[in-house]
Amino acid sequence: MKKSLKAFSLIMAAGMLVMSGCGKETSKSSSEEAGEKKQYTIGITQFVEHPSLDAATDGFKKALEDEGFKEGENVKFDFQNAQADMNNTQTIANNFVGDKVDMIFANATPSAVSALNATKDIPILFTSVTDPVGAGLVESFDKPGDNITGTTDNHPEGTAKTIDFMIDEVGVKNIGIIYNSGEQNSEVQVKQVKELAEPKGAKIVEASVSTSAEVKQAADSLVGRVDAIYIPTDNTVVSALESVISVANSKKIPLFVGELDSMKRGAIAASGFSYFDLGYQTGKMAAEVLKGNKKPSEIPVELPGSLKLVINKKAAEEQGLEVKDAWSEIAEFHEE
Repeated sequence: MKKSLKAFSLIMAAGMLVMSGCGKETSKSSSEEAGEKKQYTIGITQFVEHPSLDAATDGFKKALEDEGFKEGENVKFDFQNAQADMNNTQTIANNFVGDKVDMIFANATPSAVSALNATKDIPILFTSVTDPVGAGLVESFDKPGDNITGTTDNHPEGTAKTIDFMIDEVGVKNIGIIYNSGEQNSEVQVKQVKELAEPKGAKIVEASVSTSAEVKQAADSLVGRVDAIYIPTDNTVVSALESVISVANSKKIPLFVGELDSMKRGAIAASGFSYFDLGYQTGKMAAEVLKGNKKPSEIPVELPGSLKLVINKKAAEEQGLEVKDAWSEIAEFHEE
């Protein structure tokens, strides 16, 4: 009887060892599988929603998808809109750090600045930033910070082409500019416009705003004082661009803008590029970081790609400007 019990105990012990071994192997396989399907969380902080910034975010996501980072499979996007409120940008960035996201995509200068204020460890990829050096985001284009890099929407020739067209081809003498003085990117562009226009004898008339609700009043204040209005890539003003367009149309004041998406909404002309493409560029850079191929510090800040001057014929008609056939030699025409 004792021998039988002893034999039974040995059999049970051997069985448990086998089962234990199987359990360990199963656990190892699960761990390996989890490693192969690592999940990434990317926090998207966008200063405000308008066509250009929205297009940049779409381009960013598409580039990551093309690089194998597909939403719902191995990447989750936590999109947060600051609604053009500087305080919101910092709250969003702090929350991303608290949530320990794998990466922050900062769309527009205020969002990028707040993200960098919140973390020096989590990788930050920015876009739609006019002056990343002046904003304190990077040391230089070639040597960005330890955890940050991205793309700028300030093409060296972009503003110059539009201002030259306004003065040389349209004959504008007094240029009204509406902008938010609290946006560092806008301050830079206003300075650029002055440096380009004043040597040609044109005068700059400024109208600053703090919120999108003030844009209509600012546009009205320029009536009778300017020959044309120029809107830089100012997020506050662009988010309320229809207010400016209504004034330009009703008072027959030619309206020019700093990027193509705003031109399509009802401005006469812009020299620019696709913000979708700009976001796509940033997404390709982000993929290199997520794959572990490069650190942000090893990726130089990039300029936009192709640049073109585009004229909106319908807007020109609405605002009382005759489109010359000769302009087809220096610009493309946008026709709906």
